[in-house]
Amino acid sequence: MAKCFGFTASRDSCYHYSFTKAGLKSSTTDLCDGTVMHCWGPKSHVPSKPSLLLIHGFDANAMWQFNYFIPPLKSKFNLYVPDLLFFGDSHTTRPERTEAFQAQCVMALMDALNARNMDLVGLSYGGFVAYSMAAQFKERVGRVVLGCVGVCLEEKDMEEGMFQVKTVDEAISLLLPQTPEKVRQLMRLSFHKPPQTTLSCFLNDFIEVRLIHFTT
Repeated sequence: MAKCFGFTASRDSCYHYSFTKAGLKSSTTDLCDGTVMHCWGPKSHVPSKPSLLLIHGFDANAMWQFNYFIPPLKSKFNLYVPDLLFFGDSHTTRPERTEAFQAQCVMALMDALNARNMDLVGLSYGGFVAYSMAAQFKERVGRVVLGCVGVCLEEKDMEEGMFQVKTVDEAISLLLPQTPEKVRQLMRLSFHKPPQTTLSCFLNDFIEVRLIHFTT
């Protein structure tokens, strides 16, 4: 099916412009172990400012989640906004897939960018990574803000019906939707007032541009 409009890619372009206009620069760092990390950061690190690391959740890159937070924070912090591995432009050939490994790679990236000490904000999956960073690198992490993060959840919580999804496989089918109807189901579960009508061509565009690479 032909696309109606390249909405998702256009939004990416708008966010890229917004981050650049806010004074951040895009950079890619090779960690020399088969791992490459992409990050938005300050054009020049200001020693008098504290560093703030913003860690995104289960999304294709960081720009979509943090775009609206950049303007009010940029004057107070050296902002670093990385793409986690397998999201955006960060990737690895190593086999590890845990949040502990993600945390180690993010800290290695901060080393490469000469950011020694930092505060953290982690949303959703990024909150698990932030929590792991704070646990592994106590001497380097200051304040930690976690949003929408179930770091204390146990498997029995899902088994006892805390969530509308009953299994991990069912959750994956929603978080990585491959059809417009699955995206609509995700929106119904995620939004207090989900949109009543969403065109399939826009949803297919979103799937193709933002999500399809997770299964390849």
